Amino acid sequence: MSTQCTKTDIWKMFNQISPTYDRINKILSLGIDRYWRRKVGPFLPRKASIRLLDCATGTGDQIFSLMNYSKKVHQAIGIDLASEMLRIGKKKLREKSYAHQVSFQQASVTHLPFVDESFDCVTISFGIRNFADMPAALQEIRRVIRPAGRLLILEFSLPKNPTFKAAHLYYLRHILPKMGGWLSKDKEAYSYLSQTIETFPYGQNFCSILEKAGFKNIKAHPLTFGVVTLYQGDK
Repeated sequence: MSTQCTKTDIWKMFNQISPTYDRINKILSLGIDRYWRRKVGPFLPRKASIRLLDCATGTGDQIFSLMNYSKKVHQAIGIDLASEMLRIGKKKLREKSYAHQVSFQQASVTHLPFVDESFDCVTISFGIRNFADMPAALQEIRRVIRPAGRLLILEFSLPKNPTFKAAHLYYLRHILPKMGGWLSKDKEAYSYLSQTIETFPYGQNFCSILEKAGFKNIKAHPLTFGVVTLYQGDK
């Protein structure tokens, strides 16, 4: 199965692993995934009221993290193609005090069902490396961001330090696929996810992609020795 073909139908894979997705995320990251998502909050636009769009929202954890962080987010919409992931997100949302401010809907990031300049901030956490057409997705995202609005992307990367990088690559190639496959009963899914982490154009390469898509004031903030990077770009 080619990477391009896999990315085109990636939502099907996420539907399959949805029952165990949240639990495995916490196990494989040792719970640090919650810390990474919380780090997005301080980079929200400095506005009194924010309308937020979260792309590749999955089960909604990034939205929940931002809603818990700031009362400035008055409305948040999460989109994803994986209906089973969204179903879990909607179930989790029922328990939240801000449930009336959040909604989930099935939609493609390359064909966003929103009018131009309708969001103050767009977030993507651990999803952009799975986009089949990244340039088209970034153009669509920029279209729906208001002037002076912001794009925040949280994504896996590789540490610069040679020792940390070697250790992280060993984890990606040997531990993550085996543990993820064993816990989810879908080894192919976690082998694919490991491969996409290693081949993603992180750091300055990704900053260049954002610049080409028309974003400005682009910055990359490495987290946890560079295992994850938070990118920001303004319209």
